[in-house]
Amino acid sequence: MAITIKAKFKCSSEKISQVPKDDLKDIAFIGRSNVGKSSLVNMLTGIKGLAKVSGTPGKTRLINHFSINDSWYLVDLPGYGYARVSKSTRGEFSKLITDYVLKCEKLHFLFVLVDSRLEPQKIDLRFIELLGEHGIPFGIIFTKADKLSQAQLNRNIKTYKQTLAEQWEELPPTFISSSEKGLGREEILTFIDSLLTNYLHY
Repeated sequence: MAITIKAKFKCSSEKISQVPKDDLKDIAFIGRSNVGKSSLVNMLTGIKGLAKVSGTPGKTRLINHFSINDSWYLVDLPGYGYARVSKSTRGEFSKLITDYVLKCEKLHFLFVLVDSRLEPQKIDLRFIELLGEHGIPFGIIFTKADKLSQAQLNRNIKTYKQTLAEQWEELPPTFISSSEKGLGREEILTFIDSLLTNYLHY
């Protein structure tokens, strides 16, 4: 069953005081630069050019809000940890990222995107640790799954979960995606729907 989505660009914000002031909840997406975030946003919404896909990592420097079915916001956050961005721009995680993730009351859930081809990266693990320290609800999406054999993919995800289990008693929800193949779209959107439905009935 294909899930139909009506998506439109709402605004770009340079600081959290500029994010929309309405009651719609934010479901945000973040990850290292070049993890495939824009491609995932486009795949989830079914609109090819909604988020700009760039060959240059670190292009998204703003918080981009997209209104989904007039009922929630999909939020495309800047990538973190790209070496060619100057230290002052980058910090470990830019002030814009930490302000939004730790202080924005609209944030309902955060998806951390992780490249399924790589071993666990320190910067991702540090970011995930930050979320845990502050009690931010999050899940992990393993991207670019089509680039690996099923056996490799299973092995890499198992390794990742074992690494997380060293710090976490309970692991966050995880999803496997491929923007090229549309893999994971239904599972992620169904999960978001359940998050928002549970919130409304709480």
